[in-house]
Amino acid sequence: MPTRRTFLQTGAATTLLAAAPAFVRGQNLNSKLQLAGIGCDGKGWSDINEMAGHAQTHHVAFCDVDLARTEKVKKLQPDAPIFQDYREMLDQLGDKIDGSTVSTPDHMHARITSDLMKMKKHVYCQKPLTHNVSEARHIRKLAKKTGVITRLGNQIHSHSHYRTAAKTIQDGVIGKVKEVRSWCAATGHGKSGYMDRPTHPIAPPETVKWDLWVGVAPMRPYGDVKCYHPWGWRDWQDFGNGALGDFGCHIFDPVFTALNITGAPTDFTAHHTGMNDEVWPAQTNVKYTFPGTEYTSDRSIKISWDDGGSLPSVSGTGIPGSVALPRSGSIFIGENGSLVLPHVGAMSIYVGGKASDKKPPVLESLNHYHGWVDGCLSGKQPSDGFEYGGALTEAVLLGNIAIRYRGKKLQWNGDAMEITNNKDANKWLSRKNRDGWKMDS
Repeated sequence: MPTRRTFLQTGAATTLLAAAPAFVRGQNLNSKLQLAGIGCDGKGWSDINEMAGHAQTHHVAFCDVDLARTEKVKKLQPDAPIFQDYREMLDQLGDKIDGSTVSTPDHMHARITSDLMKMKKHVYCQKPLTHNVSEARHIRKLAKKTGVITRLGNQIHSHSHYRTAAKTIQDGVIGKVKEVRSWCAATGHGKSGYMDRPTHPIAPPETVKWDLWVGVAPMRPYGDVKCYHPWGWRDWQDFGNGALGDFGCHIFDPVFTALNITGAPTDFTAHHTGMNDEVWPAQTNVKYTFPGTEYTSDRSIKISWDDGGSLPSVSGTGIPGSVALPRSGSIFIGENGSLVLPHVGAMSIYVGGKASDKKPPVLESLNHYHGWVDGCLSGKQPSDGFEYGGALTEAVLLGNIAIRYRGKKLQWNGDAMEITNNKDANKWLSRKNRDGWKMDS
């Protein structure tokens, strides 16, 4: 008798699952949403704990490749079994699971999320949604095909500050937007302390299944306790996406929401302080051109990104030079004024070269996690699902491709999914998964 994993690996499940209803509740009859948690410490613990705070959830399983990082979930739900391989969890308990959080390093997001959705499981996945552009397109299409409830883990999307700023811009308080300048204090590498692979790697701790941690990526030795797992992986191109991948889906989120950006950029150019084939640059600047929307002043709009502690110029914004910009955030430059939105902070409006006394209405904060749970229970897709989150992630990942071609403008045909003026750059749109980790369409 073939197992569920056999179906998923051979692609035979596609027809079977396409005919299944969009939502099949778990066999537990307590009427609660039966959840799994994949990734159990750090952000994984935060995601699991927040979901557990909803009165209508019950965790039935947990998974982490490192058993040392499961102590918190053991206390949260002592009866829930713990796995190191999420595929085994789905094989054994798939019928009892309604949905799952995915809080792993970037490189495993797409494969895990894809497997869950093919089994008609709702998914809350951490940002960025995927590790490469091809995966982002795949996940968007699969979410639409399966009809499951999805949400990207950029929880500030639901915060009062971001919601208020987006509404203020759409209400025309600063007029139509001419340009956006976004920035982030985080650096592209520095978490691991390495610029290249360790020359004397050690064996992984007994609690870690290293083959499962590497997953879809090319195999390499464990390194040491700071190099990749559990914290250093964002530095490394094989596993993470640097500062832009870490914070781009947060800081660009109110930009996309406020301006109703749903399409892909048409071109993008990057400069940086230098990089090798292993880690991301310490400091980058990326300039995008996006198609204009009903909230922009022109048929296209320029959006820029700076990280590594570099602040944007306030030239041409009407913001006094004496104003101290936040460490991370965005400036929306409008026809009638500018709006400064810190990363998780209240906005400021400037008109005519001075601070404005306008007081737009403040929208309340919503619980991003519980909004996903409510959507799973009601069958109604909340905002920030994988269609939106996939487009946001795609823009971030295209910026990282530009970083590999410093100073060269890359032109993007989103419909054809092709960089049209640099054929070599298209090789970075996807990656061949390691043997045994192929992701079926």
